[in-house]
Amino acid sequence: MKEEEKWSSQFLDWLSVQEEGDPAHDLQHIERVVLNTRHLAREEGLGLEVLLPAAWLHDCVHVAKDSPNRSKASVMAADRAVEYLEEVGYPAEYFEAIHHAIEAHSFSAGIETRTLEAAVLQDADRLDALGAVGLSRCLMLGGYMGSELMSRVDPFCELREPEDAKFAVDHFYRKLLKLENTMKTTAGRALATERTDFLRAFLEQLRREVLS
Repeated sequence: MKEEEKWSSQFLDWLSVQEEGDPAHDLQHIERVVLNTRHLAREEGLGLEVLLPAAWLHDCVHVAKDSPNRSKASVMAADRAVEYLEEVGYPAEYFEAIHHAIEAHSFSAGIETRTLEAAVLQDADRLDALGAVGLSRCLMLGGYMGSELMSRVDPFCELREPEDAKFAVDHFYRKLLKLENTMKTTAGRALATERTDFLRAFLEQLRREVLS
């Protein structure tokens, strides 16, 4: 445990002086993903030699959500993470697995997970897009990017394809409500179901308020 705490402190110190991304991908997001990762790793009986650095460093390169290079962000982060880990003397035997876990965590990258560690990190990151935190992040990011809250004509995407670059609520239909079915671990699926139910309840309440 002392070794884990030492590395966690070192990773946190390094991230604290790096340029942050958008408000939904800040240091608090990373800390929550680390907590999710620890929980899922315990449930799966995994050690943290791969997962601890992968969780801390999974967003160490930031690419804007509306950038054409957004889908490359996780591979860029994986490359930078391994470079940094080499610099600080982290055991090289874990580099390949760490790189894969980071590159495969991203929804937009579409890289299939090949290891249980990668599945855990992917689930841990996606859990932070669900529930009360995920709802808050979605609306906060929509405001940050200048999106409208919802479409005046079809607010719940019943007769059109979601346009989440224009409307924050559309992001629920384009991505968030789909994440539950992408979860790879048993514990991750259970948590995702609970948190997705929360999002659906929010949308039902929103529907009552704006369409009644």
